[in-house]
Amino acid sequence: MYKTKLISTLLIVLLGFGVFAAVPQVQAAEDTIDFGYVQWPGVTVKTHVAAKVAEYLGYDTKMTAAPETVIFKSLENKDLDVFLGNWLPTMEKTYSEYQKKGVVHNVRVNLEDVVYRTAVPEYVYEAGVKSLADLKEYADKFDSKIYGLEPGNAGNIVIQDAIKNNKYGLKDWTLQSSSTAGMLSAVQRAVNSKEWIAFNGWKPHYMNLMFDIKYLEDPEGIWGESDSVYTVAREGYQDENPNFYKFLKQFTVTAPIQNKWIDEYQNKDRDPEAVAEDWIANNLDIVNQWVFGVKSTDGRMGRKAIAEIVNN
Repeated sequence: MYKTKLISTLLIVLLGFGVFAAVPQVQAAEDTIDFGYVQWPGVTVKTHVAAKVAEYLGYDTKMTAAPETVIFKSLENKDLDVFLGNWLPTMEKTYSEYQKKGVVHNVRVNLEDVVYRTAVPEYVYEAGVKSLADLKEYADKFDSKIYGLEPGNAGNIVIQDAIKNNKYGLKDWTLQSSSTAGMLSAVQRAVNSKEWIAFNGWKPHYMNLMFDIKYLEDPEGIWGESDSVYTVAREGYQDENPNFYKFLKQFTVTAPIQNKWIDEYQNKDRDPEAVAEDWIANNLDIVNQWVFGVKSTDGRMGRKAIAEIVNN
């Protein structure tokens, strides 16, 4: 169970009565790690995996689900410490606003080989819609609509800006905001009846297994160039908790690993914390690379502390 951050006066009181020796060790503020995450399947499980490793190292953890705009504001306010889902260049507009203030920074790429772009079913692609530039010609078939995610999502902003600036002749189009589940339900209905639909798709994600989809070419580069997902930390966190920051510097996953997490979480409807626990127990070789040189909060080697918990 993940614990919330608590501020205790117990130690102060007991010190005043001279009974400090009888008090169990109390964690310092830097021993509580506040994670923020957007409720996308991959980022959700990835954050649970990192938080579970932190818990095994002896840290208290708190996890907050919120839109990306709220997450970055919370990092600025120091209400959050870490965000593992900074998808660039898609989130560049939101990230750069806070990066320029000097309140956040990228720690490292934690996932490569990713795509976030407008997609269509394969039968639409084969009918002639291979690029964003082709959408205008078939506006009636699409009802001049592109399906996106929650309001404020970076992908939504990309399409909204394209509509506002008439990129690809989209000035008369609308963006239909939704959730991941809502958007994919719309795709499922369209596919079942072979209707035309355009939506913001990404990989790794199980949608690429559910549907035969194609990602549209983007000759004007509104989606940016190559995509990578970064770990972000609030400014100052490196100095406050250099031990766990070392873990963040070493934490990276592959697309096949994240695909498996997503499948377990969404297709098999498993609790993300349970997915994290099972995966860590069966992949200590990878976890050991993440915690190389990292210690538990009681000073032991991180890999030994984790192995002791997993094997008991």
